Amino acid sequence: MPLVIAIDGPAASGKGTLAKRLAAHYGLPHLDTGLLYRAVAFALLETGQSLDDTKAAARAAETLDASGLTDPRLRDRAMGEAASRVSAVPEVRSALLAWQRRFAADPAGAVLDGRDIGTVVCPAASVKLFITASSEERARRRHKELAGRGEAATLEGILADIEARDARDSLRSAAPLRMADDAVRLDTTELDAAAAFDEARAIVERARTTIG
Repeated sequence: MPLVIAIDGPAASGKGTLAKRLAAHYGLPHLDTGLLYRAVAFALLETGQSLDDTKAAARAAETLDASGLTDPRLRDRAMGEAASRVSAVPEVRSALLAWQRRFAADPAGAVLDGRDIGTVVCPAASVKLFITASSEERARRRHKELAGRGEAATLEGILADIEARDARDSLRSAAPLRMADDAVRLDTTELDAAAAFDEARAIVERARTTIG
């Protein structure tokens, strides 16, 4: 049975780092689904279109070129905010759903992280993790990350952005951020990257034993 690991959680919870490490450990392909929404937002902004233009956003999602997912500009702070806005468009989520499911259907298995992987994209995933941390700790991590890239931002401003994104992601009508009923919650507030990985790997191993 292919090992499909679904990882969900809010911004800066550490889910992306965990997903990459788990994928490397188990030799599985990894997809940061947030990059898909960032790419859609980027396409709109690059062509001078509004993030609130739902038809344009849907077209951008339908014609998404996966080769552009490596563009470093997608990692900018502003693009994260823009992605949060277009991800609330049902037509965008619908257009990207099949794309994500094809990725998850790899015969060897896959690791996907996002906000609706365990609830919508891969509801039958072998393992479901919900990664969380306090908003203050997530803001501190993001501030450190941005400072390392030379991006100027205040801790207070980042905290406000994170709280606003949490609200948008949790309250949107299309595939809101929530923990799947059969997911395991992992709070990383007090954990460094190594400790969080050890905890996550233990959860995966327990699940693999259960599913045989």
